[in-house]
Amino acid sequence: MKMYLSTFIVCCICFISAMTYAEEIILMKFKNPSLEPSWTTVNDNVMGGRSTGGYSIYSETGVLTFSGETNTQGGGFSSIRTENKKWKLEGAEGLLFRYRGDGRSYKADLRKAGPSRWLKVAYRVDFKTDASADWQIIRLPFSEFKPTRMGQPVTADAITASDIGSIGFMIYDKKDGPFELLVDYIGVYSDPVADK
Repeated sequence: MKMYLSTFIVCCICFISAMTYAEEIILMKFKNPSLEPSWTTVNDNVMGGRSTGGYSIYSETGVLTFSGETNTQGGGFSSIRTENKKWKLEGAEGLLFRYRGDGRSYKADLRKAGPSRWLKVAYRVDFKTDASADWQIIRLPFSEFKPTRMGQPVTADAITASDIGSIGFMIYDKKDGPFELLVDYIGVYSDPVADK
């Protein structure tokens, strides 16, 4: 009886682990840049600002680096985001990524797929980094992403998994100085428990 019970428990653990793993989909791992979506940089120089920033992808380490220097005299922000495409993420409940930071606050950025008019609304949520921490994994529910336009809150329909056309990062913490955010991978998740 004990042997059957032990076998049953082990099977349950394996099933739960497999189910959890299946609910996380990795979209970008940065191991082969030629297979990754294209990225673009938008800094405050579009409005006369002085900040610098951009991205680099090193296939040797498989890491996306978002770095530069913010200058609050004329804007104070830098951002990167993927090309606009249909990701087909139906059923996902949030964004996840593995990262290391420098102690500054950043924003995760989502935009709807479709004509350029939709790209004028950015859905963002803040997340903090810890310079003393090693790699961390963060989960950000899509329900926490708030619509903005030109950095200001606006009224717009919420963004859902099926809407997503662009994924990115932004720094706009009203501080001057260098910044660096390292991203190991980006994906989406759904919570099998929450689905019940």
